[in-house]
This record gives sequence, structure tokens and C-alpha cells, in this order.
Amino acid sequence: MSAGRWCTLSLAEQLGNIGSEVGRAIMRQQEGDRERFQSAFDRALELLDFTCADPRWLHLPRLQELLRTREVLCDYFYGDNQHISTPESLEKYFYHFAFAARKDR
Repeated sequence: MSAGRWCTLSLAEQLGNIGSEVGRAIMRQQEGDRERFQSAFDRALELLDFTCADPRWLHLPRLQELLRTREVLCDYFYGDNQHISTPESLEKYFYHFAFAARKDR
């Protein structure tokens, strides 16, 4: 999906899709499939970057939350996990957005 098409989705749809990629990354990491983990994680970051660049979300509190989400994901997968994230906490965060996006359809 291109950045232009991405900007036609609601915030809930965007974050729900990001959550799908995060879920795939978690699953692949647990399976030890390094290549597919990296692909899913890279895609999650790419989609999150598209969301951060979406002009609709540039007002400060929303953008701060998006950037913090990126920080937490990078910290969990590649950092020292200073935020003490778990696969369950990450999936729970994104689940609510996916649920809201489905509800709005």
C-alpha cells in the first residue's frame, strides 16, 4: 500500500493494520524465523512511519503517541525492553484499534 492510499484510512484502520504486522513479527520471532520476523517488523515500522507522516495526525498529542508507539516497538524487539512490554501487551494495544476499525464498517 502506498503512502497516498494509506492516508485514506482512518486512524483506527491504520493502527489495526500496523497491529497485524506487529502480531506477525511476534509470531515469527517466537518461531525463530528471523527473515520473516524482520520483514513483518520492517513493514510495521513502514506503516507506522506513514501514519506519523499523515497530515491529519500531526497535532502534537496524537503525533507524540504515535512516536512513542514506535519507540516502544523498537525497544521491545531490539532494545533493552525498558518499557517492559510483552507480546500480550503489544497485541492488546493494537487489538482495540482493529476492533474499532471493524466496528465502523
